[in-house]
Amino acid sequence: MARASLAELSPCDASLTFDAALAIIAAEAQPIGVEHLPIARGGRRVLAEPVIARIDAPRADVAAMDGYAVRGDDLEDGRTRFEVVARSYAGDAASPPLERGRAVYVATGAALPAAAAEILPWEIVAATGNHIVLRGLRGRRHVRERGSDFRRGDILLPAGSTMDPRALAVATAADAATLAVWQRPAVALIATGNELVAPGLARTTASQVPDSLSDALELFIRQWGGRPTSRALLADDPVVIGNAAAEALAGSNLLVMVGGASLGERDFARAALDRLGLEIRFAKVAIKPGKPVWYGRVGDRHVLGLPGNPTAALTTARLFLAPLLAGLGGRGAAAGLRWSNLPLSHPALANGDREAFLCAAHCDGGIRILDRQSASSQVALAQTDVLVRRPAAAPALAVGDLVPVVQF
Repeated sequence: MARASLAELSPCDASLTFDAALAIIAAEAQPIGVEHLPIARGGRRVLAEPVIARIDAPRADVAAMDGYAVRGDDLEDGRTRFEVVARSYAGDAASPPLERGRAVYVATGAALPAAAAEILPWEIVAATGNHIVLRGLRGRRHVRERGSDFRRGDILLPAGSTMDPRALAVATAADAATLAVWQRPAVALIATGNELVAPGLARTTASQVPDSLSDALELFIRQWGGRPTSRALLADDPVVIGNAAAEALAGSNLLVMVGGASLGERDFARAALDRLGLEIRFAKVAIKPGKPVWYGRVGDRHVLGLPGNPTAALTTARLFLAPLLAGLGGRGAAAGLRWSNLPLSHPALANGDREAFLCAAHCDGGIRILDRQSASSQVALAQTDVLVRRPAAAPALAVGDLVPVVQF
């Protein structure tokens, strides 16, 4: 794709739709590479190759509950008294083949002796010395047959699976010692703005404000599978920004720039990257909030520029950074943005001339769009748990009308 110069990008032009911008992200966000990890380190990682069973489960016919293994032909003949000749527990080698008229006590998970067909639960027998007498009604066989859970060679987890605790349990049961997983994207973060200082220092000045986004975005990056590698808080100095960006790009797959995205007089972020060979894929999207969001490449490195206003920054991170990280991390961009339709619990006003992604919250069995929707608001973030998508020029909606939402 040809590079777009800054002169070609009017600060008022935002004709690119959200869907078109997201399609660019999806096409660009290809997995970085594969690594092999010990299974104990595979938690939360995404499989690049399927997990294939290396053993049968169970390994043999085993007892499904504590009781006495007996032959089927004995039961068919109506035998009720058996001599107990051995005891077997999970992990023991199977007992010798069972002869007629005899029984073996088996604990849950123990291998059945050859010729055994059924488990008599201890509750339905009376034990006297080394004999048992069947005194209750038989039910099921209480036997887990070899391979009844899975067989050697079965695909138990397909590529693309996220290794949550359940998946780890399955992989270990398959006797997998290592996992082939997609590498996590290494992410650098640079926030810019003369007005910003580290949290805790703003009170010592008259005109500066806390950097309220760097910590939040670093956590967001971790939550979506990224691996933070570096972060910097920089003044509005194009030389300093360019030098820091060059260093950050050298050690990362993705650079996230916060602030300096609006092409204003002191918005230096994209200009600094332009000198490093930035190829813009899109700049300014017809959405509210977050119109200044931009995305490009410097060689094989990805760069995403987010607005500096807190709500706009986190909204565009949810809309673009999450799919970008999901794609780079092997899950596919679509996994980063799953929409569902939920009913409104309160009426919604008509929307303006740009597609909007509105802060909202679950309320009274539905979704309530918050009254405060300022791009710079921070208090509203604490009340928000979903974003509501509203098309441009969408009409007012009533209670019960369905709206598309995504977890925020």
